[in-house]
Amino acid sequence: MKETLRKYWGYDSFRPGQEEIISSVLEGRDTLAILPTGGGKSICFQVPALMKEGICIVVSPLIALMKDQVQNLGRRGIQALAVYSGMTHREIDIALDNAVYGDYKFLYLSPERLRTRLFRARLEKMNVSYLVIDEAHCISQWGYDFRPDYLEIAQVRALLPSDVPVIALTATATPVVAQDIMDKLGFRERRLIQGDFARPNLSYVVRRAEDKMGQLLKICSGISGSGVVYVSKRKNAENLAALLCAHGISAEGYHAGMGRLDRSQIQDRWKNGETRVIVSTNAFGMGIDKPDVRFVCHFDVPDSLEGYFQEAGRAGRDGRRAYAVLLWNSSDIRSLKQKVHTSFPPLDYIRDIYQKVFNFLGYAYEEGAGASVKFSLEDFAKHFKLNTTQAYYAIRYIEMSGYWTLTETLSIPAKIQFTVSRDDLYRIQLGSPEMDSFVKVLLRLYPGLFTEYVPIDIEKIAKSGQYATEAVAGKLVALSRKQLIKYIPAINSPMLNINNERLYDKNLRLPESEYKERLGRRLEHVESIIDYISSEKGCRSEYLLRYFGQEQTSPCGTCDLCIQKNKEL
Repeated sequence: MKETLRKYWGYDSFRPGQEEIISSVLEGRDTLAILPTGGGKSICFQVPALMKEGICIVVSPLIALMKDQVQNLGRRGIQALAVYSGMTHREIDIALDNAVYGDYKFLYLSPERLRTRLFRARLEKMNVSYLVIDEAHCISQWGYDFRPDYLEIAQVRALLPSDVPVIALTATATPVVAQDIMDKLGFRERRLIQGDFARPNLSYVVRRAEDKMGQLLKICSGISGSGVVYVSKRKNAENLAALLCAHGISAEGYHAGMGRLDRSQIQDRWKNGETRVIVSTNAFGMGIDKPDVRFVCHFDVPDSLEGYFQEAGRAGRDGRRAYAVLLWNSSDIRSLKQKVHTSFPPLDYIRDIYQKVFNFLGYAYEEGAGASVKFSLEDFAKHFKLNTTQAYYAIRYIEMSGYWTLTETLSIPAKIQFTVSRDDLYRIQLGSPEMDSFVKVLLRLYPGLFTEYVPIDIEKIAKSGQYATEAVAGKLVALSRKQLIKYIPAINSPMLNINNERLYDKNLRLPESEYKERLGRRLEHVESIIDYISSEKGCRSEYLLRYFGQEQTSPCGTCDLCIQKNKEL
């Protein structure tokens, strides 16, 4: 184990919990690993997979994280590939062929890919070493982030040889959720390894504040170093960042509605210290390994302790003193409770949204099964004059019922391929010297255009040929119309993956009993966070540890409640 760790990662020792998990996996045992944020979950399956023949299949709901992991493994000389929504059929076909016949160690898949015939046909030919489920809490309806596509994993497991172990990983799971994960994945034995969630260097502070902006400025001035501020709405991310800048604090907003390049640049500036504070929705943080974050501030109250604990845990990964501060007031409590009911619109409204989505996409009844299409919520709501928020939650409810999946915003570059041979291209009259020059720029920047689709960077082409960015897209369209290239424009949009054909109202199954049960579970999550923030005695750290099933606890001595108790003594 340590030789593999040293060879590929350059470390001489494992983090707490990792060695025990890896040993369990190497013994061929199904293993559920619950490690806190920053605990190094990826190492727990990557090391054993490198020690065993075959390819390791990793199921993850986060496309951006999959891409990062594939790139990181590649930099270490480890062959890995990913398959997710937005790729062309040919790209997926080639990737799965490589998984069968190539020298690859890891295949990352988004959960909706598991149900496709293309994947299942190739799966039979793969020499699978391990089946890994990242963010495993998504398989549990008792959890805070249930994804119906995760239920497909049990069927995939049934197609694998019985001796292929399952490795499930998550940063947040209550005891009930942990048991449900093992049930859903058909664990042969209950093997749960849970890390120590106590963070002695992290001080939890909950502060009631009517003037949140004033409190945030005190936090920024009183704690040196970089920070993350979490807000609930996209517009608040940019507005709050602007207010911080106006007070002389280097800050930038970040949310999923921004373009891929903008998000990447904002993230890089924060990671290298050019920007001190990043103000974000919960779109930010997954896979971000910045050890020296000195504070995480929740400007708005999150709707679950699971989400709060994961986000707060991004502070102080270097082991030095850090702070997780949550600001709240009575209006937050009202908003939380109101949000629960907003996120569960009436069933009749949800059924109506189901039919409107298919109308918007142009699918008749009994059509659409297996389609993967770009979907703009804003355009959809505008088209039917709907409340965007209410429509969004109706779409999410239908997703929880298994009819479709709305992915995170995808940023996939444009792709082109020449449809004529190199010799034929030279004989064709392109119509102008400028177009001739444009084709030469393409050929100079991108070899291989005559044999396969090649991802292109519109801005790079524009800079190289001294064109306006808009002109490049126009020239690509012109070449496509002349049938000289195949051109797939860039995707910067969520994708709607449709699992079933469009159903008639009478066949759409959305039971009222299930609706009430889900609403009840959401209310329980909200009541837990309200109970946490309104506590006036005890210890914040102990409260969180017990919530996640860690019974051996002791007061941290550094949270706001412990400090207040010590003052009273």
